[in-house]
Amino acid sequence: MKSKLLDIFRRRHACHLFQADRLLAPDDLNFILEAGRLSPSSFGLEQWKFVVFTDSAAKLAVQDACFQQPQVGTASAVVVILAKLAELHPDSDYLQRLMGREYPGDALDAALKNYRNFHAATDVKAWSDNQCHIAAANMMTAAAAIDIDSCAIGGFDPSSVIRILQIDPDYHHPSLILTFGYRAQEPGEKLRLPMQELVEFR
Repeated sequence: MKSKLLDIFRRRHACHLFQADRLLAPDDLNFILEAGRLSPSSFGLEQWKFVVFTDSAAKLAVQDACFQQPQVGTASAVVVILAKLAELHPDSDYLQRLMGREYPGDALDAALKNYRNFHAATDVKAWSDNQCHIAAANMMTAAAAIDIDSCAIGGFDPSSVIRILQIDPDYHHPSLILTFGYRAQEPGEKLRLPMQELVEFR
């Protein structure tokens, strides 16, 4: 199991060009999205929302917002991950519902008090954005496990994405864009720093 999992990580790469005419099976796309849905999140608040584009014209519009990166227009599916904002306010119905689920009964009051203090002292947009990246990583790993390629795109114009999706920026912030499909060319060698340069034991 360990070697299989490491092989998936070694195989996964940032695919910069997909076979535009090769589509993902719906079951495979749902499998990838389910990996995102099941991801862990701070306070169990599931700070993400996934907006999926498969229509060619829609993907090209998102590509415009991504400074014409070709992997967006050629991907079989483009997933825009939105970070929740207003729903994370301590008094929102969403927050109350999910906190009640995570901290049932007498534990809820103490949890809400703790969360209020946390929320007041936190850059909520940055925190919510970071949680979305957890789901993104799981989705890309899940894709690699079934031999589907992906690319995470952080280079985009948020205002253009907001306009395309017609979302309220007080409620959602574009966090990351993921592209999924089948590679049009073989990847180069995977380059990573050695373990001894990255890990320090104390």
